[in-house]
Amino acid sequence: MDIISPLPGIFYRKPGPGKDPYVTEGDSIIAGQTIGLVEIMKQFSEVRADVAGVLVRFEIEDFGIVNPGDVIAVTS
Repeated sequence: MDIISPLPGIFYRKPGPGKDPYVTEGDSIIAGQTIGLVEIMKQFSEVRADVAGVLVRFEIEDFGIVNPGDVIAVTS
């Protein structure tokens, strides 16, 4: 299952500098769990998993640019 970007901006895997990532590849995740943030014009929006599963891989690098509908991560 794909986790899709809800809006355009910059994708962050961590809540802030020096912090641990929300999740890493291979982690089990639950529905509604935050996997990262998208920033647009200094506003941060959480990206959440729609379903439970295992995070297989990120399709967007940390600090990568995303557009609405872009696949951020893939779960199984």
